[in-house]
Amino acid sequence: MTVLPIVTVGHPVLRERAREVSADELASPAIQTFIDDLIDTMRAANGAGLAANQVGEPIRIAVIEVADNPRYPYKPRIPLTVLVNPVVEPVPGPDGTGEMVEINEGCLSVPNLRGNVQRHVHVRVRYLDRHGVAHDEVKRGLTAGTFQHELDHLDGVLFLDRVTDPTTFTTWEQFERFHRDAFVARISDFVARIGS
Repeated sequence: MTVLPIVTVGHPVLRERAREVSADELASPAIQTFIDDLIDTMRAANGAGLAANQVGEPIRIAVIEVADNPRYPYKPRIPLTVLVNPVVEPVPGPDGTGEMVEINEGCLSVPNLRGNVQRHVHVRVRYLDRHGVAHDEVKRGLTAGTFQHELDHLDGVLFLDRVTDPTTFTTWEQFERFHRDAFVARISDFVARIGS
C-alpha cells in the first residue's frame, strides 16, 4: 500500500486540465500501480473520491468509493469505481427537468473548509474502467454530486469555484457545531426522495 501526498489549494496542478490517458498507457504497469496508489490514498484519507491531479498527476483518472465513510455517513454507498478519461453531462430526470440540489461539500485538497454548491441531480457519465472497458451510466442524487465533484478536478475546477454564496463557507468544526444537523436532515429527505 502506498499513500501519496495530497496537494492542497494553491498548488498549480489543481488548476490544470488533466490530459487524456492513451490505451497503451492505461495498460502499463506504471499506470495500474498508480491507480492502486490512488485508491489507497483515497481510503487512507476517508475520501469519497480522489482525482489524479490531487496527488500531483495531471492525467484524467479519478477513483470514487463510499462505504460507511465516517466523513460522510449520509452518503449512499458507491462501489469502488475507477474512471479513466471520463465525460460527465447533465441529463433530465424522470420528470423531464434538469433539477439541481444544494450540497454542502468539502474536499481533501481544501482542508478544513466546506461550502454549499449547486449540483445537477441527474448526470450521464461515460468513462473507461482500469481495464479499458467503456461504461455509459446515469448517476443521480448525492451520487451524481460526488461524480461531478471529482470530475471537476480533472478540469482544474474546485468546489470553491462553484460556491455562489460565500456566507456558506465554514470550517469542519463550525459545520459540525452549527450546520451539520440541519444539512443532514435536509439531504436525508432528498436521498429518500431520489433514492441515491
